[in-house]
Amino acid sequence: MSKKGDQSDSGSARVRLDKWLWAARFFKTRTLAREAIEGGKVRYEGQRPKAGKFVTRGARVQVHKGSTTFEVIIDELSEKRGSAPQAEMLYTETEASKEKREDNAWRRRMMVAAEHPPARRPNKKQRRELQRVKNQMSH
Repeated sequence: MSKKGDQSDSGSARVRLDKWLWAARFFKTRTLAREAIEGGKVRYEGQRPKAGKFVTRGARVQVHKGSTTFEVIIDELSEKRGSAPQAEMLYTETEASKEKREDNAWRRRMMVAAEHPPARRPNKKQRRELQRVKNQMSH
């Protein structure tokens, strides 16, 4: 059996990291996945991998996309891109990653809401409240 035949067999497939990231819908194209890997935006088991690295079940992958960071554990291997629900079956996001993403999303929403200037200057109580919120966000 040829190597190409081995890769198409999903039961014992050896899947490259860039293909897996594309199949799991972290990136729209394999080229974008490869560029992210080469740019240091992806970590595989805490290491900076190459795009051709073969992934294994149970491996921990960190993906940085913009201001969002995903930390996932590989559950299934696939080199075929399917629907979004199928892609979600390929990995499990860690609880810490979910909490951090939700917290960052909340902070971004609050920053957008805070960008609208008030109708008048804040009074002393409001200034203290603003300072308290800013201090909490920086820690």
